[in-house]
Amino acid sequence: MTPNEQLLEYRKSIDNFDTVLIHTLAERFRVTKAVGKLKAEIDFPPSDPDREARQIARLRSLAKDADLDPDFAEKFLEFVIREVIQHHEQARA
Repeated sequence: MTPNEQLLEYRKSIDNFDTVLIHTLAERFRVTKAVGKLKAEIDFPPSDPDREARQIARLRSLAKDADLDPDFAEKFLEFVIREVIQHHEQARA
């Protein structure tokens, strides 16, 4: 296989992973929006700092086990959590 062919194979694989990530994030946000709606109905706050801390610790551990930089995993999850909280605040409004 030539280097160009190998590069195309790698990129094809990356594109497949990106597709999985987008669909997984979409499903995750569908569920978290439902959580936000439920929280609004039962008057729970949009944010749950204790759960967020547990999730960050859990994902850092998963990242370490998967040989992924735990700091990157934490930054990614914090970004997702901020988006989720915004959705929960919108559901509450």
